[in-house]
This record gives sequence, C-alpha cells and structure tokens, in this order.
Amino acid sequence: VRSSSVVVDTMLKMAGVRATDFLIDLGSGDGRIVITAAKVYGARGFGVDYDPRLIAFATKNARKEGVDDRIKFIEQDLFKTELGSATVISMYLLPEYNMALRPRLFALKPGTRIVSHDWNLGDWEADAKAKIPVPDKPVGLEKASWIYLWVVPAKLGGMWRSRIPIAKGWVDAEFRFDQQFQKISGEAMIGGRKLPIERASISGDFVSFRIQNGKQTVLFNGQVQSGRIAGQVTLSGARALRWRALRS
Repeated sequence: VRSSSVVVDTMLKMAGVRATDFLIDLGSGDGRIVITAAKVYGARGFGVDYDPRLIAFATKNARKEGVDDRIKFIEQDLFKTELGSATVISMYLLPEYNMALRPRLFALKPGTRIVSHDWNLGDWEADAKAKIPVPDKPVGLEKASWIYLWVVPAKLGGMWRSRIPIAKGWVDAEFRFDQQFQKISGEAMIGGRKLPIERASISGDFVSFRIQNGKQTVLFNGQVQSGRIAGQVTLSGARALRWRALRS
C-alpha cells in the first residue's frame, strides 16, 4: 500500500530530514520516501524490500528523478538489514513488525530519528505525533493517517557517581536513574541523604534534571557519551559550573 505524497512530506518534515542525513526506509515499495528525501532535502540512504519487482521499479524511479547517485534499493529481509548507518529510519509496516523491530530500533545510536506511518511502537511513546487528512487513502474507513516520531534516547539507566556543588564546596554524590525508553526517574544520594531526581528529561544524548537539596535547587544538564555525562550544574542564584558523572 503506497503512502500518499502528503504522508511522505509529513514524515520527512517531522523527522527533520536534511542533506547530512542517511535515511533507511524499511519496506520501501516504489521508493517514494527515499526518493523524496534525496530530491527535496539532498539526503542519502537506501530502501529495503523483499519484492524484486518493487526493487526494480524503485530503482527505475530513482534514476528517472536523477537521485540514483545518492540512494539505492536493496532486495533483502528487513530483519537482517544493518541499521547502524541510519540517522533516520522510516517505516510503513504492520504493527507486529514494528514491535519485532523495536529492540533493534531502541539500540540505535542516540539521536537517531524513527518515523512511522499509522503504527506506533507500543508503550514506547512517540516524542511527537500528528493526524493528517488523506482523502485518497486506499485502506481503512477513516481517510486519515497518523504519523509518529521517536528520537532514540541515550541509555542512562543505572548508577552514576559524581561530585556536586553545595553552599560550602563540593561533595560526593551518586545518582540512580531508572529508564523506560525516554522516561527518566530516580534518586540521588548526597551526604547520606536520598533525594528524588525531579523534572528529568532526555532527548537523544542530552539529559537534564534537578534536585532539591534543602533550600537549594541544583540544576543539571549534559551530554551522555561512552559511560560519562559531561555538562553544567547550576545552584539556584549562582553561575553555571562544569560538571561530569561517570557510570559506576
């Protein structure tokens, strides 16, 4: 079933596709998503489909549109496709396929964007979603489509050790983060006291949270990379200081 042009345009806009992106389309059909990404935004990438007739048709379409130097189409089982090179993954698959792929999608590098037509990823809630009218939609009673977008988060769950500022200097601290996809919670151990981690959020490899330590609000933000978080910490009313945490 083809995705209409309004669906393709919405998927690519929601994913923020640009010339530096490498897009992999799972179940590429006639190739229109990859072709549009290359022609309109200058992206590179490839499409995967198991039907050799569709691969030939998509390849012909790419050549006709003058983008075959930047994209290609591969006849392959999408469950055997290497996804690590992608900065954007697009899908229009059945829901059971989405769920079977979900562990591999969550394991992709932080910041990878995943965009899906009509079907979600279960309890991995979308970071953004939109419902758009599709008058020419060939399936379903409602002439509309849902578009879902996820940004793969860094893997933050577990224990981290650090030093943080207080009114009289710096003290040792430990953080325990509990992670359910992009939802973060947990607690900090500071000076023998357990304090809840508040207002935690993560998008790609960027994390931010706060701790209320007595009358002081301590704000943290940083980038998660290879077992460390590097960023800034700010005590209420004070200037930002450099800060880092290491995975225990």
